[in-house]
Amino acid sequence: MKIRGVWAHNFHQELSQFDHCLHRFPVISFDTEFPGFLRDTPRDALEDQRYEDVKFNVESLKLLQLGFTLSDAHGNIGGTWEFHLSGFNEKSDPHVVASISLLKRNGLDFARLGQFGISVAEFVFGFLRVLRIHRGLHDLTWVCFHGLYDLAYLLKLLTQKPLPDSVVMFAKALGVVFGTIYDVKFMARYCRGFFGGEIGLARVAKLLDVERSGEAHQAGSDSLLTAAVFSKMNATFRSVAGMSQGCLYGISPTIVRYWQPAPVILRRPCFPVAAPRVYGAGLIHSPFLPTYVHM
Repeated sequence: MKIRGVWAHNFHQELSQFDHCLHRFPVISFDTEFPGFLRDTPRDALEDQRYEDVKFNVESLKLLQLGFTLSDAHGNIGGTWEFHLSGFNEKSDPHVVASISLLKRNGLDFARLGQFGISVAEFVFGFLRVLRIHRGLHDLTWVCFHGLYDLAYLLKLLTQKPLPDSVVMFAKALGVVFGTIYDVKFMARYCRGFFGGEIGLARVAKLLDVERSGEAHQAGSDSLLTAAVFSKMNATFRSVAGMSQGCLYGISPTIVRYWQPAPVILRRPCFPVAAPRVYGAGLIHSPFLPTYVHM
């Protein structure tokens, strides 16, 4: 399976392909790459401390790469895109040296990222436009592996706001912005022979006899592997998904979808429709077509 590299020069062309593919393949498996953890959270940390560390790390660091693999309910893959974001400066931006070294060893070219990457503003504007259209047409399902940080970075990116102050409000915000979410690491807890989920993505893939395409620690390859593992796990352990919807490994609040696709898509009104403000992300929700607008 080809992983489509997306840079500033081909962003609009590839986003159009992504948009087209999403009509038939509404399951979005995703992964992120970022420059490490400024705070390491102890395994026995209380949930509030864990989320406080997540919030500190995500708000202190810049996202480098986003990988999205689109599939359907039967596990058929529509395509994989790897979006490279500009804006990170290794000389001046906070990062963890060991994490940057690992990413470099696995092929991430920081010089190219800075010179040819997509601006955050351009990515957010284009990606939100695509999501707004598809959320009005059909259900979208988001799939991650150990996705607490992936979702936190994506939430910060798309809302362009600080993360919520509490883990409960964070879970509510994820329900508003993304809706249906599965964390494959959480699902592995209920699969016999998967060590209670206390293993990484590569080990889960090996147990399911799923092969990787591309390099580890690259967002496109990791998202593709996550999609393949999610499909194989659902086929092998049929009841696991139902027990795991909305559950993230590492936090206890369940993510509840706060929107429904419109049964009939009407012409979008010319003026904003009055609607409740949600959490603090600066988003407006239209009952005709779910819409996200920065205020």
